[in-house]
Amino acid sequence: MSSPNFIDYVKICFRSGKGGAGAVHFHREKFVNKGGPDGGDGGRGGHIILRGNAQLWTLLHLKYRKHIRAEDGQPGGGNNKTGASGKDEIIEVPLGTIARDAETGEVLLEITQDGEEKILLPGGRGGLGNQHFKSATRQTPRYAQPGEPGIEKWIILELKILADVGLVGFPNAGKSTLLSVVSAAKPEIADYPFTTLTPNLGVVPYRDFQSFVMADIPGIIEGAAEGKGLGIRFLRHIERNSLLLFLVPADSPDIVAEYRTLLKELEKYNPELLDKKRILAISKADMLDKELEAEIRQTLPTDIPSIFISSITGKNLQPLKDLIWQQLHS
Repeated sequence: MSSPNFIDYVKICFRSGKGGAGAVHFHREKFVNKGGPDGGDGGRGGHIILRGNAQLWTLLHLKYRKHIRAEDGQPGGGNNKTGASGKDEIIEVPLGTIARDAETGEVLLEITQDGEEKILLPGGRGGLGNQHFKSATRQTPRYAQPGEPGIEKWIILELKILADVGLVGFPNAGKSTLLSVVSAAKPEIADYPFTTLTPNLGVVPYRDFQSFVMADIPGIIEGAAEGKGLGIRFLRHIERNSLLLFLVPADSPDIVAEYRTLLKELEKYNPELLDKKRILAISKADMLDKELEAEIRQTLPTDIPSIFISSITGKNLQPLKDLIWQQLHS
């Protein structure tokens, strides 16, 4: 999953339908001189509804829809006829989409399940017809309720991709190469920074026909939480990952310092990210001999599992999958 058409942020003005007005009407029938009130109720305005669709992975289909409106409810009629409800406007979104009030920043809802439907903006209620207002002292009410207005709001839709494992590392740490080797994903790979400009998703096959989803998040740099480099544009995708796999290349001047820098950027963005399970993988380990690997191992942090891997030679890739599976299910 990688494309220049990867859109994970849209801002749209939504308006739910207004309710139909109740009717003012009196019964008319041959031989009935003075029929009573029989004005029907107005119909409900259409809702704005978000529906999860597992076949979508981007908000591209909404990029050019700046105004979305649901239908208004129809007014009531005579003979106690209720007006038709306005048609709901159902917006299909990828799983992991959140809706946020553009003015206040408040999160209104999130969609995480395929087929899940949630009302973003409810339609206005229809007004009551004059039949509801008759009484012993007021037998011919000549008024009815108007329908409730719809709700109009600017809403931000943001996509936070859903994956079991999120790859975290500086540019050129080997994240895309690892994903291409352990899954069928084909991300762009080159020897310059920021090759990956959009998140990539890959399904990693495991033992006994099981699998887990791995996400390659575009490279983080020091200061990313303040907006440097690709900034916080993709940091939010890490929030939905169950496990964070930190990749630091074996040729890094200081492996532990690089890991601590990555950890610091995540903490500045969202301290809760540090509560996630973590694994440290030293990539490009084919460059190391046994003595140098043993020497580096002595310096690695002891509070998280660590492993030396090579996507080129396949070194320790199966043990890495075993470790990931164990962490995901512990």
